[in-house]
Amino acid sequence: MKKQVLVTGANKGIGYEIARHLGKSGWQVVVGARCEDRALKAMEALRTDGADVAGWQYVNLADNGEIEVSAREIAEKYPGLSLLVNNAGIPGDMSVRSYEQSLQDVIDTVQVNYIGTFYLTKLLLPLLEKNQGRICNITVPSTFSPYWHPMAYVASKAGQNTMIATMGWEFDHFHVPVEAFTIHPGATSTDLNGHYDGPGSHQPDVIGQKVAEIINDGKRHNGEFIELYPIVDEGNY
Repeated sequence: MKKQVLVTGANKGIGYEIARHLGKSGWQVVVGARCEDRALKAMEALRTDGADVAGWQYVNLADNGEIEVSAREIAEKYPGLSLLVNNAGIPGDMSVRSYEQSLQDVIDTVQVNYIGTFYLTKLLLPLLEKNQGRICNITVPSTFSPYWHPMAYVASKAGQNTMIATMGWEFDHFHVPVEAFTIHPGATSTDLNGHYDGPGSHQPDVIGQKVAEIINDGKRHNGEFIELYPIVDEGNY
């Protein structure tokens, strides 16, 4: 049975590049996306580039009921799934100060980036445990930075970071054959940040390759927070 990986948000940006590099290094990729048209275009491009693609899976982290349906479908269609890359997320309104952010924007951001991600991970855990799999979250540091601090986004990622740190400890303590770790890519030029290309910024291809290298390095990273590039002073504040 082939090693299968679900990459959420794999139709563009960092997720696409992670899927591309994994799909060319022995993994069979499941493209997680909300939009079928974008997913199909991504699959075509990935296959043209030589990546092994199993198919695409509708994943909408904004709706817990739809997450339940998606998790059941994933377990049925992809029994060899042994890696979950939680990459999908939304930025929230990064243009406003924390106290100007709307309640609904905070709720939506936390739902997608933390609650939805947690719920998908929870529902796929029995399959990952069966396959002695791994969970890799793409995240940011949750400590305050004067250089970059979109409140709702960072708060939602703080939830993710705590989730992985806690799961990692519990997997070890209770002898669950699953590994969980997080990777902070650093500033990356994507539509999430308006394709920022200032100091410290990197292109998604660079990040995708480095993430794939960590996943494929044969080392145990359970509970780790791995920083590829630190956040630097963007000169905006």
